[in-house]
Amino acid sequence: VFVLLLTSRKVLMQCVFRTLGIRKSKQILCLITTCAGGTASGPGVGTGSSMPLGGLRTLVVQQTSLERPRETWSKKMDFLLSVIGYAVDLGNVWRFPYICYQNGGGAFLLPYLLMAVFGGVPLFYMELALGQFHRSGCISIWKHICPIFKGIGFAICIIALYIAFYYNTIMAWALYYLLSSFQSTLPWTTCTNSWNTANCNRYMSTDHNVSWSNSSISPAEEFYTRQVLQVHLSPGLHELGSISWQLALCLLFIFTIVYFSIWKGVKTSGKVVWVTATFPYLVLLILLVRGATLPGAWRGVVFYLKPNWEKLLTPSVWIDAAAQIFFSLGPGFGVLLAFASYNPFHNNCYKDALVTSSVNCLTSFLSGFVIFTVLGYMAEMRQQDVDAVAKDAGPSLLFIIYAEAIANMPAATFFAIIFFLMIIMLGLDSTVFIKSSHALSQGGAFVVKLFEEYATGPSVITVVLLEVIAVSWFYGTNRFCNDIQVMLGFYPGWFWRICWVAICPCFLLFIIISFLAFPPEVKLFHYHYPQWTTVLGYCIGVSSFICVPAYMVYHLLTAKGTFMQVQVLPSLLFIFFDSLSTNPLILRSSLSYP
Repeated sequence: VFVLLLTSRKVLMQCVFRTLGIRKSKQILCLITTCAGGTASGPGVGTGSSMPLGGLRTLVVQQTSLERPRETWSKKMDFLLSVIGYAVDLGNVWRFPYICYQNGGGAFLLPYLLMAVFGGVPLFYMELALGQFHRSGCISIWKHICPIFKGIGFAICIIALYIAFYYNTIMAWALYYLLSSFQSTLPWTTCTNSWNTANCNRYMSTDHNVSWSNSSISPAEEFYTRQVLQVHLSPGLHELGSISWQLALCLLFIFTIVYFSIWKGVKTSGKVVWVTATFPYLVLLILLVRGATLPGAWRGVVFYLKPNWEKLLTPSVWIDAAAQIFFSLGPGFGVLLAFASYNPFHNNCYKDALVTSSVNCLTSFLSGFVIFTVLGYMAEMRQQDVDAVAKDAGPSLLFIIYAEAIANMPAATFFAIIFFLMIIMLGLDSTVFIKSSHALSQGGAFVVKLFEEYATGPSVITVVLLEVIAVSWFYGTNRFCNDIQVMLGFYPGWFWRICWVAICPCFLLFIIISFLAFPPEVKLFHYHYPQWTTVLGYCIGVSSFICVPAYMVYHLLTAKGTFMQVQVLPSLLFIFFDSLSTNPLILRSSLSYP
């Protein structure tokens, strides 16, 4: 048999192709043999291609030359910076510091790290390995893994559309601030502008006759709400008002940058990230040094890190830790699959996953120092407690609190320019013009908040839950680990296998149940969202992952043969235990897949 394998490879390969039922466009380029028995897997081998070969394991590692070869990154650093730039986004700057101090300060780092080790990083590693091995996007990859779950790919595309919808809007706001910063006196520092009201009060001025009351509003808040957003002209979601032409031009400019960043694929985007991924770190370092020299900075740092261990007994702390690490690393959005698919086949994606996820977590921690040194300075200037200053979260933390603090620093124009340029860079790394038009209206901020709460949260977690179940239970953990062994030369340990099979699904299910049990109260400024917006929000969320069951139904209705012949839904308990066995179960079907 060994001699025949060496001398008659062409004949053997043809027999293998006929046995697997592979069309010529999906022929195998590489035949890898190992001592252990196994089944065929990889690109070009659809489900139902399980083929025991005794001592021969056939693994597909590449597409054929008949297909257009997939381009690769010019340099390894292009890929690493792209992943880091994607993972390190606006949420690292505004959400992590707020969540950290709200949930026990330094004590919050314990649940955050535990959720990262047992949930976030394994999912991050899984997506990089899947994308690199199958070298496909979020839709086409499912014909190699589990065709009936192809709806996950469509759901990911819809979620990505929703994210681009409000991320690009926030970048348009940042661009408006950036353009407004090119003047000696920043417009959000005075109360003499046309948009200011009688309640405007410069309480951080040197005029000791200025008094602060409950009705007083800072010039930074009025600039953000009345000049940039113009929310005072919209009563709510039921009447959004007209579109701001200034923000429309800013958004058009943002889309122009995005287009020219990706118009030639990874060859151009790989070069752009050298600026967009590194510049934010330079700015964070400058702001950290500047913030540390401000009076009262130590008050903010102590407030940020002072541990409150009793908070760990509160379920909401663990819920926030799980949600934060998940949305920070960003599995389930299709980006990691796409980035990894342009890697060389034998690239060490395991090391990449550990490095990039560690950089992401450290960046979140560093951002906390950048934010809270400035908040401590503001508390010192206002003669208030830090928690009174740090009550705002989300974009308001950046566009009101931080903008106001920068305006009262020496060289305010310089720091304002680099800060809002950093916000744009962070948004570009994580990013539809017509679709975003509603967010440019006078009530657009209400739309952005609605999408932020409902469009991506529970829906993307549900999609990732289905993804990890499809990979670890149906495709099979051992089959997936065999793929990794072919790429990297080593077999993933029991820790990763247990995480993929059991811990990660429980981790994601925990977040989903917590969200449904304790739905967030949606509020923006003084506007409380009416009850009908909750129903609308859930409809927006369901609109993405409904693609998964819808495609399953379509798949069954178009299948050849009877339902019993297709055998689509075997026992879930059997699937779970079989995923740890030598020959993991996948969905069996008599279908031929494109």
